[in-house]
Amino acid sequence: MPHNIAIIGAGPAGFYSADALMKALPECRIDFIERLPTPFGLIRGGVAPDHQTTKRVTQKYEKTAMMDQVNFYGNVEIGRDVSLMELRKMYDAVVLAIGAPSDKKLTIPGADKIGVHGSAAFVGWYNGHPDFRDLEPNLNTSTAVVVGNGNVAVDVARVLLRSARGMAEADLPNHVAEVIHAAPIIDVHLVGRRGPADAKFTNVELREMGNLNMSSPHVKADQMPDDFDAVLAHYEGRDHRLRRRNLETLVEFSTSSNKSKPKSVHFEFFASPVEILGGDRVEAIRFERTIIECGKIINTGEFFDIDCGLVIPSIGYRSEPIEGAPFDEKWGSIPNDNGRIDSGLYAVGWIKRGSCGVISSNRPDGVIVAEYIAEDIIPDPKKMGRNDLEGILKDRYLRWIGYSDWKKLEAMEIAAANGSAPREKFVTVEEMIAALDEAPVNEQCVQ
Repeated sequence: MPHNIAIIGAGPAGFYSADALMKALPECRIDFIERLPTPFGLIRGGVAPDHQTTKRVTQKYEKTAMMDQVNFYGNVEIGRDVSLMELRKMYDAVVLAIGAPSDKKLTIPGADKIGVHGSAAFVGWYNGHPDFRDLEPNLNTSTAVVVGNGNVAVDVARVLLRSARGMAEADLPNHVAEVIHAAPIIDVHLVGRRGPADAKFTNVELREMGNLNMSSPHVKADQMPDDFDAVLAHYEGRDHRLRRRNLETLVEFSTSSNKSKPKSVHFEFFASPVEILGGDRVEAIRFERTIIECGKIINTGEFFDIDCGLVIPSIGYRSEPIEGAPFDEKWGSIPNDNGRIDSGLYAVGWIKRGSCGVISSNRPDGVIVAEYIAEDIIPDPKKMGRNDLEGILKDRYLRWIGYSDWKKLEAMEIAAANGSAPREKFVTVEEMIAALDEAPVNEQCVQ
């Protein structure tokens, strides 16, 4: 008797879990249940459009999706189309892999002004994510401020500053490219509360900011430590090496004499946002200088303003609650014991441990949960998995998108690409469904 397992969410955490499950339980049947018609989660909707090499990890995921025992049910939303409780009655195990799709909010006066956009929303917009098609940020400003010192913050700054030529091989949607490349932005400030030793950039991403053909990086030499070993004393091993490389790169930026390019990215450390200024719209953002003592951020009472028309807080993501599962509002994640939530219910990825790490950080979660499921699972002949699911979807006249339908959409996107761009994305669910309706009908898709 096969083990019927549902994975809610078809992003990296879900695919790593499926791969590990097929190794731990070769006889299992795995069904991906995904809210969007498209698979791959943050690889499609979060990785920067100009990082096509990173996006190639989907080739590995596709091998998993094409396995005989794996099915994909796109355009099916938990809570809207089928409940978690219903799924738990259909499947021997359910794995939550829905990520952390929402922004952690910047909670300072003025954070609700026009011109403030969280990084999850802004990144979703420039990646053509259907949830953010109508964001329409106003980029008619010379200066933008990104609050945060991580890879997402660097991505946002680079996308805003990179030339059209530099973006030629990116999958930046046409309607986004028109807005960004016409924007008069010449200065982007990346501002963090802590010092450069605590910045969470990966060095590859950081060094890329020094190689843009239209933009120069600027770092204040007096914000750089004199003694690297002293500020890195509490870091060890790989973490110590990576942070040291970042410091070395930032020192290079601070001493570089090549500042003649028309645009600039300014790395600002030891500054905490306290207020966004202006009327209805952003006109400036006020910061307070900080120092770090015993690892704690101490405010100094010294303030400065940066005039700007766009503020993008990049201070982390959070998950949203699912009816039928516990949720920790403070941390924005699901309480779990290293992936176990309840009997037959598991969590992987960002909904398990918060929004941290890189894509491959999700792989160990999948291995751990696969081991747990192999230990815990007792096949129930009453739980028919996909047979039960498809019955409910048909009874409710719900349209689902199979993996073969996604491949049709993908082929259409590739065919619609301009120049050397890899694809021109569909950016609304309605467009995707309409395109499929004009293609040969897949018998799995219920009208």
